[in-house]
Amino acid sequence: MTRNFANWPIVLVLLIISTPIIIMYAFLVIDTVTTSPPGSAIPNGFTLSHWRFLIDPTATGDVWRPTLTTILFTASIVVIVLGISSTAGYALSRLNMPFRRYFLAVVLVMHAFPLVTLIIGVFLVLQFVGLYNTLTGVVLVKAGLMLPFGIWIMKGFYDTVPWEIEMAGVQDGASRFTVWRKLILPQVKPGLFALALFAAIDAWGEYMLPRILAPSADFEVLSIYLNTVSDPDSTTYNFNLFKSVGLFYTLPILALYAIFRDRLMNIFGGGTKG
Repeated sequence: MTRNFANWPIVLVLLIISTPIIIMYAFLVIDTVTTSPPGSAIPNGFTLSHWRFLIDPTATGDVWRPTLTTILFTASIVVIVLGISSTAGYALSRLNMPFRRYFLAVVLVMHAFPLVTLIIGVFLVLQFVGLYNTLTGVVLVKAGLMLPFGIWIMKGFYDTVPWEIEMAGVQDGASRFTVWRKLILPQVKPGLFALALFAAIDAWGEYMLPRILAPSADFEVLSIYLNTVSDPDSTTYNFNLFKSVGLFYTLPILALYAIFRDRLMNIFGGGTKG
């Protein structure tokens, strides 16, 4: 009880600092279902007309095709990141590979490079292999940029699994792959789940890569769709409609975080052995 009381000043300070952000998000949600007189921030009526874009393509264009594309984009990245990170992390944690420590250092350094420093090289590579302006190219680049983080995280989780579990399976005659699939993977499920959530959240919010690497493609993700909906220079622009589209874009990630936030925090619970 005394310990909880001692934390109150910290909680109060954080609440005061967060108040402007809370108010901003509150007005964002309120404005999507209300109307306000010109020049006033106080709502004077309830309406669902700002959400008409869900059933009326003439409001902002077809929102469901970009939504399906974003789901496909996100799911593809999650599958690639999980598949490669789970196997590469195991190899780095368990196998006596040559230059293992140097490879780990390179993986960590790769994650340190910001996207803008790599975009020209990535552009040239995609042009060379014929994947520029394609969804496949954007998926591969985004997944590749997330792999260093995913490999490092999964290696940490594998490091926490006792060697005795693996050796018992090998002594019983199981292959290394069978041991990994049936004995080791169940031990690192929290890490896999957390990495999948992190990858999904990161991929869902990606804007720069589709914008730069597929500027004239026939597909559109929700981040690009939201940008095309924006037209603040128009004298008749409906900002509440824009807020509704933005909230629609954000809701799946907010729901994921609210439901699985405890599991997401597991991503920082892996081992730290080198």
